[in-house]
Amino acid sequence: MGSTTSGPHPKPRGALRRRIDLLVREIAKFGAVGGAGLLVNLAVFNLVRHTTDLQVVRASVIATVVAIAFNYVGFRHFTYRDRDKSGRTKELSLFLLFSVVGLVVENGVLYTATYGFGWDSPLQSNVFKFLGIGVATLFRFWSYRTWVFRALPAREAVASAESFLEAGAAHPPALSGGGPVERPRGRR
Repeated sequence: MGSTTSGPHPKPRGALRRRIDLLVREIAKFGAVGGAGLLVNLAVFNLVRHTTDLQVVRASVIATVVAIAFNYVGFRHFTYRDRDKSGRTKELSLFLLFSVVGLVVENGVLYTATYGFGWDSPLQSNVFKFLGIGVATLFRFWSYRTWVFRALPAREAVASAESFLEAGAAHPPALSGGGPVERPRGRR
């Protein structure tokens, strides 16, 4: 009856627990894409820094722009693939706007360390680049989930799921048992 083991009838979770689980999954996906973007950012930064004569902050800006493009693809198609896709132009515009703010934060930290304190060795540049990415990531996570990759309103999500179920019930797959197929009952 009220078993807490995972049997055929698992105990329902509370709404708060479900929200926390969803947030943890979102943070993990954001972190996976962001971690790959971090590697892209640092690799491009060091490649540009050591193969050209560009100043450290300019090399960093180039690396950040490459990472922004990489991250958009990852966020749209992995982290936030279940989010509203109706306004791609607005989504991309907001993504770029918030990414530019993140770029300024990220490279502002590096600029301050390099030109304000004279910390310009390759190790120091990488440390402050990494620190700037960390500070900018907090802003980006908040802004992307709040403004860019917005969740579908609950009413629209339910209507979408109901229409999917109704379409499936109208065209049921062939059953091997040949028994009758019951349509789901609920609101129309």
